[in-house]
Order: sequence, then C-alpha cells, then structure tokens
Amino acid sequence: MEGRRERKKAEVRARISEVATALFLERGFDAVSVSEVAEAADVARPTVFAHFTRKEDLLFDRYPEAEALIVAAVEDRPAGTSAVHALSGLLVTLADEGHPLSAMRGQFRRFWEVVAESRALQSRARELLDQLEQAIAAAMAHTAVPEPRLTAALAVAAYRTVHLEAVRRILAGEDATAVAVDHRAQTLHALAVVDGHLAGLRNQTTAPATAR
Repeated sequence: MEGRRERKKAEVRARISEVATALFLERGFDAVSVSEVAEAADVARPTVFAHFTRKEDLLFDRYPEAEALIVAAVEDRPAGTSAVHALSGLLVTLADEGHPLSAMRGQFRRFWEVVAESRALQSRARELLDQLEQAIAAAMAHTAVPEPRLTAALAVAAYRTVHLEAVRRILAGEDATAVAVDHRAQTLHALAVVDGHLAGLRNQTTAPATAR
C-alpha cells in the first residue's frame, strides 16, 4: 500500500507539473523559467528538480506512466497474442477512452503547438521515444519475442509515422474528432502491417526447404 509520504510526493509532483503546463500553454515553453514555475507552484526551485530531472519533463510528465502501461501490455499479454498486437490493443484502448496519453483530442492542439515551437521539447521528445523503444525491446526480450530490438524498432517507427501525421493535421487546423478517428484506424493498420510482415518473415525462415 502506498504510504503517506509517497502520496504527498506524488501530490507535489502533480501540482508542479500542472502549474508548469498551464504556464507553458499560456506563454510558450521557452518563455517560462523553472524559477517562475517554482514560485507559481509555491515550492523551492530545488524541489522542482527533485521531481523532474529536466525542465522539458515538466510538460512530458506522463512519460513514466506511458512506459509502465506499454511494458505491462507487452509482458502481461495473453498467451498466443503477439507483442505488436498487444501494443496496438493498448494504444487503441487509450484512444477510445480519451486518455490524455493518446493526446489526439481538440484540447491538445495547444499542447502540440507548444512542442512545435520549442527545439528543446522536440529534442527531448525524440530522446524519450528512444528510451521507450529500449523499454519495449527489453519487455519483448523478457517474454521471448524473436528479434526483440528489431520488432520494437519497427513497431515504434510505424506508430511514430501515424502519430506525427495526426499531429501535423491538428496543427494545420483540421477537425480534431476526424483526426482522432483516422489516427485510431491508421494505428491499427500500421501495427497490423508490421505484425503481418514479421510473422511472414518468421514463417519463411522456419519453413522446410522445398525438395528439388
């Protein structure tokens, strides 16, 4: 059971992130300092860094939750379900629930504008994606997925392509509901393509040679 101290730390972390995100959405990421975030959240500046190693992580505060959900989806998938299919199922479920991690609803347009305006945020997003790919590969290796690093890389690349196209459309002002519907369908399609190709290649590898 989570102790009182852990709950208090989680509450402080959440408050800092909420305050920081509100400031970033209002003024832009680069225009807000960590000291301003600390003052607005009524904490000391070192307290901010005690909860967030980098300023960028104040906006990407849900990354640990995302990694935990994705790793669990891979490691706890039902018998007979491929790891890529399990990932696809989780991503679609988050989208259907309107979970903040899906980030494809209308209210997230300003979020993506802030990211697009900041090279620091874009760089950090790429780093976190690489970190997530490594975590997925480790989870796949742990559950005996063949060629886990390659499988993880292909799955992440496929989803990244779909995700960036949806973000581009949102930033272009397209209807967020339509974008979200297309994003869901394209996620299913892209990961099914990856899963199908990998299964086909593995079948070819293990198939007995044809007699001549």
